[in-house]
Formats: sequence, C-alpha cells, structure tokens
Amino acid sequence: MIILLCGLSGAGKTTLAYSVKNKLDELGKHTEILDGDEYRKMLFKELGYSQHDRMENIRRLGFIAGKLSKHGIITIISAINPYQEIRNELVNTYHDVRTVFVDCPIDILTRRDTKGLYARAQLPDNHPNKLHNLTGVNDRFDVVLKPDLHILTGIQTLTESTELLFSLITNQLIPA
Repeated sequence: MIILLCGLSGAGKTTLAYSVKNKLDELGKHTEILDGDEYRKMLFKELGYSQHDRMENIRRLGFIAGKLSKHGIITIISAINPYQEIRNELVNTYHDVRTVFVDCPIDILTRRDTKGLYARAQLPDNHPNKLHNLTGVNDRFDVVLKPDLHILTGIQTLTESTELLFSLITNQLIPA
C-alpha cells in the first residue's frame, strides 16, 4: 500500500506520517516514510522547484514506494505533491495507492511558519530573500478534488488526524 500525503508546507504531513507509523509499528506492520524534503536533501540534490523538477521528485518517490510496497511495506510519501497530473500518474502506475489531502488554511500556515517560508514569500519582489515559488502562495497547488481521505489539520488534532489515517490504512489491510 502507498499513501500519498499531499498538502502545503507546514500542513502537518510529516508529523502525521510519523504518528501513524508509530501506531502501525505497534501492530507489527512494516512501514516506511518517504519524506520529500529528506529525499531532496540526500538523494535528489539536483532537482529544483520548477514544475518539471517537482514532478520528477514525486515520480522518483513513487518509484521507491512502488518497490517497497511490492514487499508488503506500507509506504507513506510525505510531500507537497502540488500537481494533480503527477498524483494521477502514481495512482495509475502503482497498485493500491491512496491519496490523502492534508489540508490547512494559509492563514494558519502563515502563523505556524516553522521554516519561515511564508514570511519570505511575502517579501517585496526585489528583496534578496524573497521566495518566488512557495506552493499555494506564489506557485500553483492543485487542490485534491477526490481524495481517499481529507484531513483538516487546522481543525482536527494530531490524535484525530492520526486515527482517521490509521483507520483508512487498517481498513484496507483488514477489510470488514
């Protein structure tokens, strides 16, 4: 099984992924998290943030997830994954893919702004630290229209969000 956690920076994708992984580990379910930021830093250093590079990043994560999933490892991809086109490609390429929209309003993300990205995106265009390609602010994010699960991290607690995702996964593993 492959879980695509999609959402804006700071929405809680990675936090949620690790929370669910801990619960799955307790059940003895082998789970791996493919964090988009971590893989970019360690393996995909040459990729930038153009649409082409963002799609290639997700394509590579999907390939790794597909390999792990074939061996019975529940694989959670935690990445912004902004384009519907590449999400569809993964769903159509790999077996048992579930899309989860980790949704949080921009105003809450701006208040959280743990990485300082939203503040940098709002700087004047001529500022040397201006971030010109922050997904959802000054770069495109295709809202996930028909996700398998829609989690609202601006409203739902981590515990509630974890239970929702955990239920999606375990219900797929052990159908009623």
